[in-house]
Amino acid sequence: MTRVAAIDCGTNSIRLLVADADPATGELVELDRRMEIVRLGQGVDRTGRLAPEALERTFAACRQYAEVVKEHGAEKIRFVATSASRDAENRDEFVRGVLDILGVEPEVITGDQEAEFSFTGATKELEGSDHLAKPYLVVDIGGGSTEFVVGDDHVLAARSVDIGCVRMTERHLVHDGVVTDPPTPDRITAIRADIEAALDLAEETVPLGDAATLVGLAGTVTTVAAIALGLAEYDSEAIHHSRISFDQVQEITGRLLASTHAERAAIPAMHPGRVDVITAGALVLLAVMERTGAREVVVSEHDILDGIGWSIA
Repeated sequence: MTRVAAIDCGTNSIRLLVADADPATGELVELDRRMEIVRLGQGVDRTGRLAPEALERTFAACRQYAEVVKEHGAEKIRFVATSASRDAENRDEFVRGVLDILGVEPEVITGDQEAEFSFTGATKELEGSDHLAKPYLVVDIGGGSTEFVVGDDHVLAARSVDIGCVRMTERHLVHDGVVTDPPTPDRITAIRADIEAALDLAEETVPLGDAATLVGLAGTVTTVAAIALGLAEYDSEAIHHSRISFDQVQEITGRLLASTHAERAAIPAMHPGRVDVITAGALVLLAVMERTGAREVVVSEHDILDGIGWSIA
């Protein structure tokens, strides 16, 4: 067994997984899993740069994670950075900061690499399942981008497009620095048009309609699942592998579109860092289900972070 630490730094959150990995079997035994909302991608779509305050929030989380990795005695660390750091002009500043704190250089991966890690993390434990038909369409709705991957036992096609929940919120739902609550019909129309255009791009590479099972990953999907399940608090075990119907996603998205910041914040399972971006994320999920004709989404708590862990193993 090798003790590994996998870190996934996205546009909205940074997450850590410490696990014991068996190189022979590829088995991961989870020891610690945590997340911090740092909003690294704050303003990147508009400025093309990582904001100083966003970098400091991210570095503060890295310092916490360095302590956790040290406590567990992880032998190998892999730090993967995704959409926001791909797009930023000053990403070298981010790379240097992470290297100083954790002693490992972040790998700024491509959208295709991100898609492959997400697919592996989400589907590895579905192998041998006789109640979920293949091929799978894995959809990872992140902060800056959304990854689409079709595969069975391995990836057949993948595409990353720039319709993450933070990017869509900042592009369409922010006015004078404040999120529009609730959004006006013209803003909803604009965001939906953006999403549909991105789905058209994704379909140039990925046959979205060919998959038999839709698997949804990341905070937007798990939060929508928590709302659908009526959870009094966020419960990973209850959410993992739950099945949320199209009708539920449609109803929840409508409710979020009509809500204020205070109403969303009052939802029991809502993470404070998702209050402003969950509406845009839910619109992405709904549009994907409409485009593919999926009647339900299988929700996975295991995603790119687990895929990074598998890669170390």
